[in-house]
Amino acid sequence: MTIISVSEETMNIFRFAGDMTHLISIVVLLLKIYATKSCSGISLKTQELYALVFLTRYMDLFTDFISVYNTVMKLVFIASSMAIVWYMRVHPMVKRTYDKELDTFRHYFLVGGCFVLALILNEKYTFQEVFWAFSIYLEALAIVPQLVLLQRSGNVDNLTGQYVFFLGAYRGFYILNWIYRYFTEARFSRWIACVSGLVQTALYADFFYYYFISWKNNARLQLPA
Repeated sequence: MTIISVSEETMNIFRFAGDMTHLISIVVLLLKIYATKSCSGISLKTQELYALVFLTRYMDLFTDFISVYNTVMKLVFIASSMAIVWYMRVHPMVKRTYDKELDTFRHYFLVGGCFVLALILNEKYTFQEVFWAFSIYLEALAIVPQLVLLQRSGNVDNLTGQYVFFLGAYRGFYILNWIYRYFTEARFSRWIACVSGLVQTALYADFFYYYFISWKNNARLQLPA
């Protein structure tokens, strides 16, 4: 979720739909963990990456007030991501269901690579802008450990599939948001977010194909190993 300033990003139906589908994805994931006391099929590494994304992107919570909506959404995404990581690492029942043997993607390479890229390619070389760029790059790739885990496990339960689906749909709505802003705003120039968003959406293409096939055939979602 990319929340900037009111002057740089005004609300439109596509952005709002993107925010809501992103929120739904997290609600679905929390529902799965809380109701089933299981995190099977969920990548802890992806969740840790998302927590890092929100913590580094929303540093302006301490310096700028934009709107109540903006502040509440930032706090919700930080708190929910930290709660998911806590459940998976600390909760005595949930942590026993974590697929540690399948969740082996070396996510620290993503963190290091994105940080170096943010130092080289950013819109303004300041502390906050560098970390904003870092969070955008990292969010584009944060889903990779999750997709790798799902491929290795093969079968995907309904709630996990819905979580990934809504997470991908959120990014799709944000692409429509950028297209809308390009044609309606005179100075739209968030190229880092646009390019990273396209990369992120492309990563979901294979998952969406198999999700659609399973939905069409009313069958359990299965990904090729």
